[in-house]
Amino acid sequence: MTNAMTGSNQQAGIREWIGLAVLVLASLLVAIDLFVLVLALPYLSADLGASSIEQLWIMDIYVFMVAGFLITMGTLGDRIGRRKLLLIGAAAFGISSLVAAFSTSPEMLIGARALLGVAGATLAPSTLALISNMFVNPSQRGVAISIWMVGAMVGAAIGPLVGGVMLENFWWGSVFLLGVPAMVLLLLLGPFLLPEYRDTNAGRIDLASVFLSLTAILLIIYGIKELSKDGWQTLSIVAIIFGLIISVIFIRRQRVLNDPLLDLRLFSSRAISTALGGLLFVPMLMGVIMLLVTQYLQLVEGLTPLRTAIWMLPTVAAQIISFMMSPLLARRIRPAYLIGAGLAFSVTGLFLLTQVNEASGFAILVTGYALTNFGGGPIMTLSTNMIIGSAPPEKAGLAGGMSQTSAEFGFALGLAVLGSVGTAVYRNQIADNIPVDTPPKAAEAARDTLVGATEAAKKLSDPLGTELLAIAREAFTSGMNTVATVSAIMLIGVAIFAVSLLRHIPPSGATQPEQDDSISATVPRTEHEPS
Repeated sequence: MTNAMTGSNQQAGIREWIGLAVLVLASLLVAIDLFVLVLALPYLSADLGASSIEQLWIMDIYVFMVAGFLITMGTLGDRIGRRKLLLIGAAAFGISSLVAAFSTSPEMLIGARALLGVAGATLAPSTLALISNMFVNPSQRGVAISIWMVGAMVGAAIGPLVGGVMLENFWWGSVFLLGVPAMVLLLLLGPFLLPEYRDTNAGRIDLASVFLSLTAILLIIYGIKELSKDGWQTLSIVAIIFGLIISVIFIRRQRVLNDPLLDLRLFSSRAISTALGGLLFVPMLMGVIMLLVTQYLQLVEGLTPLRTAIWMLPTVAAQIISFMMSPLLARRIRPAYLIGAGLAFSVTGLFLLTQVNEASGFAILVTGYALTNFGGGPIMTLSTNMIIGSAPPEKAGLAGGMSQTSAEFGFALGLAVLGSVGTAVYRNQIADNIPVDTPPKAAEAARDTLVGATEAAKKLSDPLGTELLAIAREAFTSGMNTVATVSAIMLIGVAIFAVSLLRHIPPSGATQPEQDDSISATVPRTEHEPS
């Protein structure tokens, strides 16, 4: 019987909430640690002499490793103990952070970032699984998951601010040390505050499945990221095709194993399958909008990174309010209706973004972006809660890994697919409007990206440079408007899909939850060690 079906009224105590606070602090500082790397990249590249290719690997290797190992680490935690795996991951993350901070070559830093990715893949699935066991009551679990997600979101939002301060006062390696105190705190307090859970009847991990899963995910993520950078190139398409072929082999193997790495029975739950779809499409649409809005503020409006971060604060506030309100409202309102209402706010925000232009000012942009993210709160928090709550307790780690993997794929897909739409609009519009007197190299740079146009315009005398920059900014704005329009239309489809398939799920505060069409197979008992 699944967690959602039990509808337990058991209330978490002070120990569980303090344990959650430690997990949230770790999540917040790790998020800050990851997002400041963008600011530190120019400094470390100059100090270590990193080439452009090495810079890409420094940035990307972490994402590759996290995405590739999430499912494996989720399953491993279910088998060896979620607290044990979390503490192992925390120790590895702290040590890898120290190695990264004191790296003396690009290769050493790339290796450290790869280890950080493997360690990072243990954190989210283990944390979500532990939350599911610490907060058995569905209403409390929803609030706990929302608080944990807010921690990660706030860390990502204030990362640039913290990074700017640190890079002004310390060397580039200091940004990698932000997560170390949190990992030490987790190692010291975790054994006392976090209970241990594991499946006592689970078999060994199938190493062939681990290899197939890792290879398939790495190839697909690599192909998608290359698509977002270079468009439809042969290498990226081949990588995706081979990744999909290996995925089919992986799935066929899971069907015949007695103890599979990925239990395909989880997908028989309508709640889990629909929620995973939501966690794929919403980050896909929201991620590219975040990137475009940030670039608009910096490259079109000419704001500094600090002022850009300040103008993003209303959106962060809207997200926090939405994330915290959603599980509270879900106690009395069906999740499907909350998700549908939330996505209506997001669609409204996206349509406001289609109206942004040079004369519109900041009001429409900031309001539209804040509404877009405010509306995403219910689907992000409630979907994660549904995935964790609808899975058998023995599979909570795997369910957490699946939810995070879906979000990772969605974010990468958004940058590749919708990012390509925006780029295509930009290039088509600017190609016909570049001033005839523009030097060939400057024209080529302007046709590529707005960043290229901005750098090219700096080297041209006025009024030619000013005219080229104005044309490029207008083309970029048109691309952002188009992406917002496509995203709004797609989000309407996601809303209809989610509401129609999830409307049978009752509020979390219902006294007699309705039967979900989820996993009904008998599952083995877990071992619960209270300390």
